[in-house]
Amino acid sequence: MTHATSTTHLIFDPFMGASGDMIIAALIDLGADLLHATEIMESVAPVTVEIRKTSKNGIAATSVSVVPDTPEALARTYPEIVADIRSAGLPDPIIDDAIAIFGRIASAESMVHNVPLDQLHFHEVGQADAIADVVGACAAIHSLAPQTISCTRIMTGTGFVECAHGTLPVPAPATLEILSNSELSWDYGGVAHELLTPTGAAILAHLAEPHDPHTRRAQNNQGCVARRIGYGAGNADLEIANVLRVIMCERGDSALLRDDVEVLETSVDDVTGEVLGNLIEELIAMGAYDAIVIPATMKKGRSGHLIQVTVKPGDSEQIARRIIEETGSLGVRISPTKHRLIARREVAAIKVEIDCDDYDAAIKIATDDHGNLLNISAEFEDAKQIAQRTGIPVREVMRRIVDHAWNAELRSP
Repeated sequence: MTHATSTTHLIFDPFMGASGDMIIAALIDLGADLLHATEIMESVAPVTVEIRKTSKNGIAATSVSVVPDTPEALARTYPEIVADIRSAGLPDPIIDDAIAIFGRIASAESMVHNVPLDQLHFHEVGQADAIADVVGACAAIHSLAPQTISCTRIMTGTGFVECAHGTLPVPAPATLEILSNSELSWDYGGVAHELLTPTGAAILAHLAEPHDPHTRRAQNNQGCVARRIGYGAGNADLEIANVLRVIMCERGDSALLRDDVEVLETSVDDVTGEVLGNLIEELIAMGAYDAIVIPATMKKGRSGHLIQVTVKPGDSEQIARRIIEETGSLGVRISPTKHRLIARREVAAIKVEIDCDDYDAAIKIATDDHGNLLNISAEFEDAKQIAQRTGIPVREVMRRIVDHAWNAELRSP
């Protein structure tokens, strides 16, 4: 039986945006291995990395400067950058993360400029310092090894920015495209400056999920305790401290998993019980998490039913279509995406002794995100077969299976 533990949770707090160098600096300020990050950055690109302590509007922070060793070459293609990262001899997890981040940037640039990925040339984000920034951020994250990562609302800034494509609005089109393909929330804020770069947006979008303190409190009633705080300095001197804040927290041991779902509903008043029963079986077979039918009083006092189905967001359309086909409903309501808190589930096989004979039985084991045991239940079909062979009521067989499983778990270390 797994005993209670705590987990580490990293929060990015980009109240003044983020760039690649700010992310690395903040993580190093938090405690990431400085030498390891520097070595990896200088091994993947011809750059010199300078790290120093600085101050922004009175806030002590770490600054990272990445200086190319030679004049920049021509713009590089996306396949060339991927090949360089793969051939740099980096650890596999860092390679995978770095390529995924550049994949986000490439997809955004491809969409904005209507250029196929294999023909896409990077300008600013294809230069040596940008490649070093992405790889350095991945190295720093793996050095800290938080178990979960989230990001608060990102401030992008306002105004215009000069780049290889001319004068562009803030956030730059590629930055906005990256944000639109993530779940991260953002706002312009009140600072007339480019606070969020495409590289910074892609790193955050890849590493972090949205930070919702209310949802986290529901997940873990022991809350999140801040243990360390880091600040990464940006290059600009602004009226608000140009820093990225990161917070390493310790979370309690009661965390449940969070799952995104949509709830489909429709009301019907002329569908038989047989059709409704068959519909539930079909919807479950199609992948619905749950399907229920609730008796209801309709308009003009007619008796009817409310059909309510919980589904994965991507399955809503096909399941709604099936409901319409089977019931004749003219429309299905879809509630906005919600979160449900769930246990981690697995099926295991055990042997249980009943009347001096051993029987194989399947059980479902529910645990939280840290492996703490929440519940054990017996699979009905196995219990039914044992009941038929022994003459013992199936309810009693299920009780014995569960008791046996619980005792075995309690005896385990």
